[in-house]
Amino acid sequence: MSELRQDPTTYDWIIIAKERAKRPHEFNKKQETKETLPAHSENCPFCPGNEDMTPKAEAVYGTPEKWNIRVIPNKFAALSPTGNTKREERKLFRKSYGYGRHEVIIETPLHNQFIPFLDDEKVEELIKAYRDRYCALKKDPKIKTIIIFKNHGAGAGTSLEHPHTQIVASPIVPPYIRRKYNVTTQHFDNTGRCLYCDIEESELEENARIVANTEHFMVLHPFASHYPFETWIMPKAHKSSFGYISEDEQKDFAKVLKDVLMKLYVSLGNPDYNFIIHTAPVDDEHKPYYLWHMQIIPRLTKAAGFELGSGIYINTALPEETASFMRDFKL
Repeated sequence: MSELRQDPTTYDWIIIAKERAKRPHEFNKKQETKETLPAHSENCPFCPGNEDMTPKAEAVYGTPEKWNIRVIPNKFAALSPTGNTKREERKLFRKSYGYGRHEVIIETPLHNQFIPFLDDEKVEELIKAYRDRYCALKKDPKIKTIIIFKNHGAGAGTSLEHPHTQIVASPIVPPYIRRKYNVTTQHFDNTGRCLYCDIEESELEENARIVANTEHFMVLHPFASHYPFETWIMPKAHKSSFGYISEDEQKDFAKVLKDVLMKLYVSLGNPDYNFIIHTAPVDDEHKPYYLWHMQIIPRLTKAAGFELGSGIYINTALPEETASFMRDFKL
């Protein structure tokens, strides 16, 4: 029989469709169906030699002539650093200027070098760039939320093949983020403990959905996974904000992220995916209620009418089985 499972971090209900479930190996997308990319593309604005095709860099790691990572404003930004945050209201209709920042972190000079194939030091440098830009953007007093995310593959929403991550800093806290934060606040008020730290403790006790467990991080497939092979990377040290990740944690996080993405690449045939770094709203990052973490969502299924109409996702993979598959998968 199918199961209804509730996500303790959002109170969302998820259907684990056991009767429709696939075995973990059945989600593999044949790698040969993916186009082989060149190391350099003359028409790619993110490739070396084409720097004049992008806005001026906000930050460069390496040298301007031989860079490892470039951070640039998004040429087609969702938000603009000009204007203000004043709101206009007319009865039920509310609007304001599209103020904010939208940046692109070009992860590597090579057009075809994905994160799992970077050297450990390069991935660590990438994590440092994430943290540096988070800390730079939060200095703007108008900024309330900073989202660091990556779209890998057309099915995940990317429009440029060259490996890159994006950061959007906005002057509002979206209801979805506020709801997640409110759930953790309520849990803290009731118990005096962090909800996410309690999840880590419970996962250790059950030991059924843990993929990896390192000095600083736990990797797991959540109990109420919304998607097949949904993966969380959670720090063991309690910090609400990603901006306070330490150097030792950066090194460990880089290795863990590289390993997880490599396993997904090999075992599932380079699937399209999104990852998001969830972190507390800027004004709340010193409060003890939240735990920053990364969520990785392989795009193996698509939401259909029931999900869109009800908000209840149907997951056709058991997280206990997918976690075991990933944990035991040998590279």
